[in-house]
Amino acid sequence: MASSPFTDPAFYADRYPTYAALRAAAPVLQVPLGPTTATVVTGYEEARQAFTAALSKDTGAYFADKPSGRTLHPAVSHTMLATDPPEHTRLRRLVTKAFTSARVDALRPYIRALAEELVASWEPGDEVDLVEELAGPLPVTVICQLLGVPPADRAAIRSWSTDLFATGDHQRIDAASHALAGYLAELITGKRARPDGALLSDLIAVHDGDADRLSEDELLSLAVLLLVAGHETTTAAIGNAVLALLRHPAELEHLRADPHHLRAAVDELLRYDAPVSVATWRWAPEEVELGDTRVPAGSPVFVCPGAANRDPARFPHPDRLDLRRADAAGHLAFGHGIHRCLGAPLAHAEIEIVLGVLLERFPGLRLAAPADRLRWRRSRLVRGLIALPVSL
Repeated sequence: MASSPFTDPAFYADRYPTYAALRAAAPVLQVPLGPTTATVVTGYEEARQAFTAALSKDTGAYFADKPSGRTLHPAVSHTMLATDPPEHTRLRRLVTKAFTSARVDALRPYIRALAEELVASWEPGDEVDLVEELAGPLPVTVICQLLGVPPADRAAIRSWSTDLFATGDHQRIDAASHALAGYLAELITGKRARPDGALLSDLIAVHDGDADRLSEDELLSLAVLLLVAGHETTTAAIGNAVLALLRHPAELEHLRADPHHLRAAVDELLRYDAPVSVATWRWAPEEVELGDTRVPAGSPVFVCPGAANRDPARFPHPDRLDLRRADAAGHLAFGHGIHRCLGAPLAHAEIEIVLGVLLERFPGLRLAAPADRLRWRRSRLVRGLIALPVSL
């Protein structure tokens, strides 16, 4: 492939033909990326291997001798996602308890009530933007509630977070990083004076306690990561899932007839159109083998869950949405290994609950615009809709 697959506008509208072409050439392939080349991983087994291979996520080390002219705030550029063990292990351990299945199950009534509140004003015959009115506000409200972000500030949080994923628009991304980090630094100061029992106050206590296991920079970067990663991809996942069901009426009717199947169906929806299409940055400090391919030392590595989840060697008829698929839970939408998405149980619950409310309340739900006219976000990492107009 002569040019980078990530620069073609068609890639953002439907990236699966591109992924299929890359995988047909080789499941691990060197492709152009600006002035250099990168390793793109599209095969399922190779992606699982890459998630556990001796690859580094330390972006600071990779870019140390590569001036970029960027002004990204350090709290955004050096989060837990950009660390390797043992630093990553220590930071992850501090927040893991907040996202266990048991903690998420305790949140389910709140998530359900919030979903019902967001659709309470919807009436049969209305046309609404499901992203703007439901898929967007629900996850950001949940994570803000967990962290203790005041309701009046949540719209700004969502706007800054969206800007951070604007692939290629460096000025917009950098400005949003400073706005978000500045806001959270002030919020931390306020919660240090007035603890409220929310997750952010718990993290402040870890920093301020005798063990002093969190530096001030680590505290701020964890707050940024939890806030952004805690909702951005879930918004995309909800929109993708609803669109997939509306485009596959037989599968939608299957769910309506058997709503108890919903929890398992979410895995197939995540496999079919993964919200994290290209995983966060990795690179090879030393030469490493992925499958039958040697990745040269110094190469950036883009692991593509969106492609791996459509690998026919792992999922027969991968381009078919099949809610009865027995092995869908093997998808890589949440990654794999030590960097597997910390918030996976929460995201899974939010998707399931939102779909359940829609199925119960709006049996006539349908698309209000041609599927090929829908607008997709121009983000290499996140595959998600800008808007999803539906008729009730």
